[in-house]
Amino acid sequence: MAIFAVLAAFCYGTLSQTLLSAEILNNRMDRLQALQRTIRMLTDDLQQLAPRPIRDELGDNLRPALDTGFQSGFALELTRGGWSNPVVLPRSTLQRVGYRIEEEELVRYHWYALDRTLNSDPVSLSLLGGVEAIEFRFLVGEEEFSDQWPPPDRAPEASVRERPRGVEVTLLLADEGEIRRLIEVTP
Repeated sequence: MAIFAVLAAFCYGTLSQTLLSAEILNNRMDRLQALQRTIRMLTDDLQQLAPRPIRDELGDNLRPALDTGFQSGFALELTRGGWSNPVVLPRSTLQRVGYRIEEEELVRYHWYALDRTLNSDPVSLSLLGGVEAIEFRFLVGEEEFSDQWPPPDRAPEASVRERPRGVEVTLLLADEGEIRRLIEVTP
């Protein structure tokens, strides 16, 4: 009888440990999938960067096609192409998107119209939790990077349609540390 009790306790411990390991593995896989989706979405947006500036909410000024200015409230805001329109809605295939961190969560916003009005509300999508910071650097020349776009040394009128050669994205995650990707911008 004692042998069966020891054997049952051993089997229960093994099963319990296996289930715990499976749960931990599933959580890690979910986190990895969310990270991969986030990087894929950032990559798609940056590779389809369109040289189309937008008008501000009052219609007075042009804002660059790619903008890291503090006036927008986003870490990055850009115009991208390739927004599919399978039901032929009366809208452009270009889309304005923005990224920012809210309460340690990376959130992607998009608007239905490029040239927004004061009542144009964006649609938000939470991409990834546990994000402490996101930084962008922009490849200007062969090996020259700028921390902001448009670069401060460029004339504002000339830079509204200008695009970098590439964008370095750095995500600082609470659990994974720093993840860095260099994304080529399609010419």
